[in-house]
Amino acid sequence: MLLEINHHSGVPIYRQVIEQIRRQIMAGQLSEGEQLMSVRDLAAQLRVNPMTISKAYALLEVEGLVERRRGIGLFVDRLQKDKKAHTKIQLLEEVLRKAAVMAVQLEIAEEKAGEMLAKLYKEYDLRTGSHSNE
Repeated sequence: MLLEINHHSGVPIYRQVIEQIRRQIMAGQLSEGEQLMSVRDLAAQLRVNPMTISKAYALLEVEGLVERRRGIGLFVDRLQKDKKAHTKIQLLEEVLRKAAVMAVQLEIAEEKAGEMLAKLYKEYDLRTGSHSNE
């Protein structure tokens, strides 16, 4: 599990951990049933307080993305197809919201921003070979 923490981003560390693990689950980089690193190990790897990781894991558990198996650890939970699709849409919406704000701030016309997104989408869709309709 590869996570990167930016101490200067203004985003709380536990939120950065949640967002990155959520993204990895949605992208299939962390698969159903896969065990997450222990709180202690991940905290040591990221050089953060273990309570920060514990809080992130607890919130991921509440969100239904991971399940705790007492005495064993935390595992990626099975996601309902509609929940997974909904979560993917939420993740994309967060990124697009930031892009829209930047486009408005830079006074880029809506049509031009849309064209740029369409061009980039086609470019990356062809590269990955994925044509998912999820």
